[in-house]
Amino acid sequence: MTNPQVPPPDGSEYRPGLEGVVASRSSISYVDGENGVLEYRGIDIRELTAHSTFEETTFLLLYNHLPDHRELAQFTTLMARQRVLPHAVREAIHNFPVSMHPMVALQAGIAMLAGDDYFADEIGTQRNNIKRCSSVVAKVPSLVAAFERHRNGEEPMPAQSKYSHAENFLFMMTGVQPHPEAARVFDKLLIMHADHSTNASTFTCRVIGSTLGNIYSSISGAVGALSGPLHGGANERVLRMLYSIGSPDNVEAFVDEQIATGNKIMGIGHRIYKTKDPRAELLQEVIPRLLEIQGGEEKQTLYQTALRLEEVVNQRLGQKKLYPNVDFYSGIVLEILGVPSDLFTTVFALSRVAGWCAHWVEQVSANRIFRPKQEYIGDHHRPYVPMERR
Repeated sequence: MTNPQVPPPDGSEYRPGLEGVVASRSSISYVDGENGVLEYRGIDIRELTAHSTFEETTFLLLYNHLPDHRELAQFTTLMARQRVLPHAVREAIHNFPVSMHPMVALQAGIAMLAGDDYFADEIGTQRNNIKRCSSVVAKVPSLVAAFERHRNGEEPMPAQSKYSHAENFLFMMTGVQPHPEAARVFDKLLIMHADHSTNASTFTCRVIGSTLGNIYSSISGAVGALSGPLHGGANERVLRMLYSIGSPDNVEAFVDEQIATGNKIMGIGHRIYKTKDPRAELLQEVIPRLLEIQGGEEKQTLYQTALRLEEVVNQRLGQKKLYPNVDFYSGIVLEILGVPSDLFTTVFALSRVAGWCAHWVEQVSANRIFRPKQEYIGDHHRPYVPMERR
C-alpha cells in the first residue's frame, strides 16, 4: 500500500500539513516568527497585556477597533449577562460521567448551547453574529467551571456579574474570591492566548464556518481539534517534565540525556517562532509576583527549574534557534493559580474561543466553502474478486 506520508515527488502540488499553503486571508492576527511579533488587529500583544483586558481584547478581535468607554461598558455588561448556562445544559453537565475528559465535556457543552438558540442556524447580520459570538465566549468559562465542580461532587457556583471575565472563572471554579493581582495575571494569560493566526483549531473553525455551519458547531469542532495532543496539552506535559526533573541541580543531566537520546524537550521550539515566543517572555515576567502572592517552596522550585532549563537549553541548542514557547511558562502560571493540570487545555480554549469567533465572523462575512484538491495515490483498474475466490 502506498504511504501518503512519503514526501511527494518533484512537481507534485501536495504539501503535507498544508505547509506553506495560503488557505485564507485575514485581518485578525499577525505573527512574525523571525522577530517574535504577535499582533491582534495590528496592536502588539505586549501593549494589550500591559493595558487591555480580556473583554476589551475580545471586542477588538470581533469588531476590529478598540471600544470607547460606552462601547466597552455595554460589551462588558452584555458578556456578564451572557455567562448563565441554559437549564438543560446545566442538567446535562450534572449527568456527565465524572471520568469524562474535560475537553470532551466542553465540546459537548458547546454543541448543546445550540439547542437553546432557536435561530442558531441563521447566519444573520454581522451585528447579530457578533452578539451570538459574545454569548459563546461568555459561556465557555461557565461550562468548564461547572464540569470541574461536578466531577468534584460540588454544586456549580453562580456567575457573578461584579467580577471580570477572568475573576469570574476563577471564582466559579473554586468558590473563592480570587486575589486581584492573581486575577489580573490570569486575565493577561487569556489575552495572550486569544488568537494566533491560522492554526489547526482555527482552520477547523473556518472550514466548518465555510459550510455555513453555525457558531456552535464551528466552535465545538475547533475544541475537537484542540483536544489532539499535537495541538493542545503541551503545557500540561511541560509541567510533568519539570516536576520529574525535580530541581535546578538536575537540569544539566536531564538536557544532556534528552539530546543524547534524541528526545524532545517539552515547551522548547515552535513551528513559527525562530526566536523566543513573545508570550513566553510576558508570562515569565509575571511569575515572580504571582509566586509572592500565592506561591510556596514547591512552586518556587518549579519556576527555578524552568529558568535553569531555559538557560541550559540555550547553551546546548542555541545555534538551532530553539527557544521557549508559550507552553513553557503557561503551565507554571496555571499551576500557581490552582488550576488542575487536566483543565489546562480547556483554559486555552476559554481564551482562544475569542479568536475562533472572530475567524468565524470573518469567514461567513465573505465566504467561499473550502474544497482543496486531493492527489490520488491509489490503484486503478483493480478487478472485483467474488467472495468465494478471496
